[in-house]
Amino acid sequence: MEILLKFLEKNGLVVAFLVVGLMILVADTVSKRLLNKKVPTPAVAIVFGLLLAYVGGTISGGEKGIADVKLFSGMGQLGGSMFRDFAIVSTAFGASILLMRKSGIVGAISLIIGIIVAFSVGLSVAWVMGYHDAVSLTTIGAGACTYIVGPVTGAAIGASSEVIALSIATGVVKATVVAIATPLLAKRIGLDNPHTAMVFGGIMGTNAGVMAGLAATDPKLVPYGALTATFYTGLGCLLCPSVFYLIIRTIV
Repeated sequence: MEILLKFLEKNGLVVAFLVVGLMILVADTVSKRLLNKKVPTPAVAIVFGLLLAYVGGTISGGEKGIADVKLFSGMGQLGGSMFRDFAIVSTAFGASILLMRKSGIVGAISLIIGIIVAFSVGLSVAWVMGYHDAVSLTTIGAGACTYIVGPVTGAAIGASSEVIALSIATGVVKATVVAIATPLLAKRIGLDNPHTAMVFGGIMGTNAGVMAGLAATDPKLVPYGALTATFYTGLGCLLCPSVFYLIIRTIV
């Protein structure tokens, strides 16, 4: 057992792939047999991942969730920026350039609308929660865009660690809701073709939620939604700590 543990600790990335694979297998079983496919497998897997991170952080008392446990240290690498960016870029290769060009203007408009609406909702929630300074309002509003835009914005304008954590939590909640709600509402909103998938990705923005939701709806739509969702993150990181922050600071 000692030899086995040492072997697993030295091959953390392999262990991480194994754990994630098992989680998806269990999530698929839960989705099909217990939830009757009403909640998609990716959404269930995301919930499992959040619970695993919480348990890992509680046990280790660290800051990286389950990655702070030596046996599962590879989870930090698997969930790091390198694999995230690789996954995002790789999905773009499945998209048709012709279809993307047809949705260009509409996709651009959806990006602007999506960022403004999400930021406004997050800002309103922050105000109700008692945060009335420009830095906190902007950071939590940015978190409502995505859980990546939130901390990027907070770090840029000098937000406290508590506010940055709230912005990340806001983004995670949004991603989970989008992942669960997308396959349930897909037929009602006409989410069945690349054009609407690009608009959907531009309005929702959260890469994790959009890709999980579209994968549960129709895997062929994932590259299109992921493409505009990726632009959404970049545009949010550009606008929130600059234009939006200046506007909020002027008003407040």
